[in-house]
Amino acid sequence: MEEILEFDTITQYNAFNKNVTLHPLVSVVDLSKADPRKMRRMRYGFYTIFLKEIKCGDLKYGISQYDYEEGTLVFLAPGQVVGSDGDEYYQPKGLALVFHPDFIHGTSLSRNMNAYSFFSYTTNEALHLSERERHIILDCFSKIKFELEQSVDKHSKTLIVTNIELFLNYCVRFYDRQFITRENSVRGILERFENMLHEFFTSDKPQEVGLPSVAYCASELNLSPNYFGDLIKKETGKTALEYIHLKLMTVAKEKVFNHSKSISEIAYELGFKYPQHFTRFFKQHEGVSPLEYRSMN
Repeated sequence: MEEILEFDTITQYNAFNKNVTLHPLVSVVDLSKADPRKMRRMRYGFYTIFLKEIKCGDLKYGISQYDYEEGTLVFLAPGQVVGSDGDEYYQPKGLALVFHPDFIHGTSLSRNMNAYSFFSYTTNEALHLSERERHIILDCFSKIKFELEQSVDKHSKTLIVTNIELFLNYCVRFYDRQFITRENSVRGILERFENMLHEFFTSDKPQEVGLPSVAYCASELNLSPNYFGDLIKKETGKTALEYIHLKLMTVAKEKVFNHSKSISEIAYELGFKYPQHFTRFFKQHEGVSPLEYRSMN
């Protein structure tokens, strides 16, 4: 297995793709200028967004291929590794918007970066653009590139950061649209989530792994926690954790009716380490303790 190709600076990445560096901390990279190359695993020390023009099989995260095709956006946070090893040569095409965290320090964009959860999406979670959306994205890239090609003045950074933020806000809108237009796949994930929770609470897994977390559920469904959480929120109006807690309460109420088991036994069966934690959780959601609920019903 070949070593991971690492890019710590924008200048390195521009040189690799035969692009001129107009600014050391931000760039719109024309990938078609690069020489044909073998597939490699790569790590980026900066935010990277690919607008792919062709499906060339060069984006892979872990052991899974990205779900992307022509006119697709893929978002990478600093430190992520993508790609795969291979002897096949391909010609990269498309654009990449890259910007270093240092470039946005002290700006509203830096303070709000956590809101753009798609930088933590992984496999099968790329943003598929309509033709109209693609033109909007290209217009954002064009404005950023225009500013990079001008002489630097006191407005340059503000305008570039503003256009990056505008681009990311459009992506939030487009992802919302994708959750709706891909309703069948979304509903399929929701159904799998329901089935997974049912199987989890009707097995010995609670005693083995404890209470199911959002990260655990996302992993079981082969999704990133952020993508999974956003999808559940948009589909149900509830956070993934709220959804898990609702299912947990439904199962807990059913078990509390079993008078042959103590509240402590039920707590352990559900994955709580301590019975008092179960009692507190139950009371927060139902307004009464498990014992009170049992006696009331």
